[in-house]
Amino acid sequence: MAFDYDDNNIFARILRGEIPNDTVAENLHALAFRDIAPKAPSHVLVIPKGRYVSFDDFAANASAEEIAGFMRLCAEVARKEGVSLEGGNGFRAITNAGPDGVQEVPHFHLHIMGGRMMGPMLSLRD
Repeated sequence: MAFDYDDNNIFARILRGEIPNDTVAENLHALAFRDIAPKAPSHVLVIPKGRYVSFDDFAANASAEEIAGFMRLCAEVARKEGVSLEGGNGFRAITNAGPDGVQEVPHFHLHIMGGRMMGPMLSLRD
């Protein structure tokens, strides 16, 4: 099942300046801002500025410059938030894709969460 990009998703609207956000960092290719419903003391979303639905869409179709800019912004956020291994105790980076991955917004985004022990990765059910 393929997903088309929705130009009216909340992250597209944030990128257009229609919805305010609490910006943590930004570069030419990506924007990082605080999650409105944080699940950890530090919970920042990093989104590419391009029209990508999921991680696999981004990895397959973004330019090398977009990928590098996105990844470097992720590293900058971890350092700024004090959760990188260069000054903190670590973090979790999560991205969800599609219905089985419980993706809520059809715009690729990566959650950087830290500031406490994050617990097990997930709990499996039969």
